[in-house]
Amino acid sequence: MGRQRKRKGRPVAGWLILDKPWDFGSTEAVSKLRWLFKASKAGHAGTLDPLASGMLPVAFGDATKTVPYVVDGRKIYRFTVAWGEERDTDDLEGAVVRTSEERPTREVIAQCLGAYLGLIEQVPPRFSAVKIDGERAYDIARDGDDVEIPSRQVEIHRIDIVDCPDPDHTVFEVECGKGTYVRAIARDLGRELGCFGHVSALRRLAVAPFEEPDMVPLANLLALEEIADEDERLAALDAHLIDIGAALSMLPRIDVSADQAQRLRLGNPVILRGRDAPVACEEICAFAAGRLVALGEVSGGEFQPRRVFATHADPG
Repeated sequence: MGRQRKRKGRPVAGWLILDKPWDFGSTEAVSKLRWLFKASKAGHAGTLDPLASGMLPVAFGDATKTVPYVVDGRKIYRFTVAWGEERDTDDLEGAVVRTSEERPTREVIAQCLGAYLGLIEQVPPRFSAVKIDGERAYDIARDGDDVEIPSRQVEIHRIDIVDCPDPDHTVFEVECGKGTYVRAIARDLGRELGCFGHVSALRRLAVAPFEEPDMVPLANLLALEEIADEDERLAALDAHLIDIGAALSMLPRIDVSADQAQRLRLGNPVILRGRDAPVACEEICAFAAGRLVALGEVSGGEFQPRRVFATHADPG
């Protein structure tokens, strides 16, 4: 059996909350950051379309093990709907398929928003990453074939009108759950109002548990390339990383000793002692000296690790 090729790059670990610029793909952004940080491993939590800007949480190293928790987090988007045109992509990229001279007033729009709250059925856009019989919907649509996408249930926690700068545009802010398509909201609102519409601007403001102040503009990171000394440059980049454990703030946590942490990292269970130690918990994370050690479950007062994290899990 041949030797396994060693992964190149630094074993850097942590979260970088990128403020992704407009007209820059999510995969392109991750590749650029991985190169900047000289990281051995990187991935993102939730694709952001090239025409959208804003929060793109990027995980390095062991942080990739916590990506599913961030993907499931609530999102906040601010978006502008341009009235009068429906497009086949439901955004600026697509071809116009329907038009109308009608324009909705703020009051009429507000009256419709109640139907978009809570658990609702939503049909994703034709040009989306939803899989139909193993193929991405956007690939089928680009081939010119009809795409029949079944509706699915999504959850919208709030949707507010932020501004109506002119009769042709309305700015909204929406807080929603996983799998919600803002473009579909614009499409459906336009049809319901009889004036048609598409998203002309979109920005993601938050992906729980991360918030807007956590974002770092790409330009700020690229500016650090001017630092000639590599160690100094990488240290300046690493200063922007957020601890892996921040992605798990929604889970209960316990603190363990250094000896227990070593046992957990080896995949061994540990007995939890103390008056406040949990007896049973389906999902919990263990920390030692402020660093994430393991994700696991507690049964009968024993912590059983499911995923363990290296000692370098805390950035810096």
